[in-house]
Amino acid sequence: MAPPLTAGIDGVVTQLDAAVARARDRRDPAGYFAALYGQTSRAVRARLLAGAFDDGPRMDDFVSRFAARYLAALAAAQAGRATTRAWQVAFDVAARPRHDTLILQHLLLGINAHINLDLAVAAADLCPGEAINGLKEDFQRINTVLGDLLGPVRACLDRFSPLLDVLDRVGGRDDDQVLNFSIRVARDEAWSAAVTLATAGGQRRDELVDSLDRRVAVLGRLVANPGGLLQRAVDLVAASESDDVVAVIDALAQVVPPPA
Repeated sequence: MAPPLTAGIDGVVTQLDAAVARARDRRDPAGYFAALYGQTSRAVRARLLAGAFDDGPRMDDFVSRFAARYLAALAAAQAGRATTRAWQVAFDVAARPRHDTLILQHLLLGINAHINLDLAVAAADLCPGEAINGLKEDFQRINTVLGDLLGPVRACLDRFSPLLDVLDRVGGRDDDQVLNFSIRVARDEAWSAAVTLATAGGQRRDELVDSLDRRVAVLGRLVANPGGLLQRAVDLVAASESDDVVAVIDALAQVVPPPA
């Protein structure tokens, strides 16, 4: 069943704020992603109001469809119902003991499920068939917002995870690519998947979404449990991280991108 649509981007922000408040009350690490998503949505809303998109009403609809998938997955998980495999990995990890998982891992698991799966499906739902080609420029502008947040998010995480740069030294990667997950690659692949889904129909489309969900879940499990030397680095970094879930949520809820 398709998730219910939110009431435009203002409704998205309101519902994400409510999700953050619930996570704060429960000291739930799932609130890390919800807080960051809320700030991302505010940044998109600011660009909408500034007329930065080719088709503002279409983008408002797109943001609603996109957010509805996350909100439906979150509601299902909290009610003990089945959700997509990709989101189930993220929610299962959020239930692990606090120092078993980095703050960064929680964020990447949410980003993985929402970009690699939800973003592609939402785009294809909004613009089926050849109409998907007309969405590309505005789709890329959304990606720019995500990219602009990387630096501020890293600065925020450094406050709570003083040894986080150990991962950079072990993995030899930059802020965009850590724990074998590249946000840049995810954004590019989401568009490719959206085009494929938009031009498929009926049972074939359902099969493609199911296959995509399986692949995204596999990547999520690798992010959650990288293994080898990287896993030892994760364990070291995790041992030094703050366990103040509420403080981390509040800090992520104040992250803003640099001026466009």
